Amino acid sequence: MKTSVAVRESTGDRIFLTAVYVFLSIILIIVAYPLVYVFSSSFSSASAVIAGKVWLWPVKPTLYGYQAVFRYPEVWTGYLNSLIYTVGATILSVALTIMMAYPLSKKDFYGRRFFVWALLFAMMFSGGLIPFYLLVKSLGLLNTRLSMIIPSALSVFSVIVAKTFFQSTISEDLYEAAELDGCSDIGFLLRIVLPLSKPIIAVLVLWSVVANWNSYFNALIFLNSQSLYPLQLVLREVLILNNVSMSSMTLSPEQLKMFEDMKTLLQYSLIVVASVPVLFMYPLAQKYFVKGVMIGSVKE
Repeated sequence: MKTSVAVRESTGDRIFLTAVYVFLSIILIIVAYPLVYVFSSSFSSASAVIAGKVWLWPVKPTLYGYQAVFRYPEVWTGYLNSLIYTVGATILSVALTIMMAYPLSKKDFYGRRFFVWALLFAMMFSGGLIPFYLLVKSLGLLNTRLSMIIPSALSVFSVIVAKTFFQSTISEDLYEAAELDGCSDIGFLLRIVLPLSKPIIAVLVLWSVVANWNSYFNALIFLNSQSLYPLQLVLREVLILNNVSMSSMTLSPEQLKMFEDMKTLLQYSLIVVASVPVLFMYPLAQKYFVKGVMIGSVKE
């Protein structure tokens, strides 16, 4: 019968662990406090936020900020546009990544090493912003929804991570057994590889969703029509440019009088509303995210 023996920690170990816990607690406070402050400010009164009375908990709790956000038409248009761009770019990105990563994971793929080095070169060097803009313009994608989906459809880093996953998870013996049963390459990919690749697919989806939902730079240089703006560009106009049209909001006369005082409150409420989808994504795919990062650290 085995008995467990407790290992007594030395004084040096206890001091080290205490220092680690203190350091991590400080980092947690530094990271968490801005989030708590924004959330509390979004539920506080405008006068309390402007006066700087909000520190941790909401002061004079109110929903005026969220009422103003949902009465602002550009928010709903931006939400819809961001949803279209994120879903479209994610589907295209995951499909292209798997289509490129799986062949590169096969050691008998002709020209495999050349394509891998070409991808690494493309990841490290680029033509710059002006050639990128001219390319999108020459393709006729300016001021279209496709300009938010196609240019960011493929990530070389995601391809490398997916390639490493296929190499370490899908064995050659499994492919040979399927080949003996008469399974084609496409059938093997669809029926065997993809069902076994749910962790890496979840990681690719998470990366693409977060990147595309938070992206605003491509919209800033490629889109001219406000009806095509994603939510992050609407948020940028409110936060940085402080550009909010009173005429586009269906507010009562009493609310219009206090609109100027509520601009700051509107900013905090809009930050919370824009962050909700991403906050829901992380808990669902956190374990896959960690696994994907560890897979990406494995080198040939």
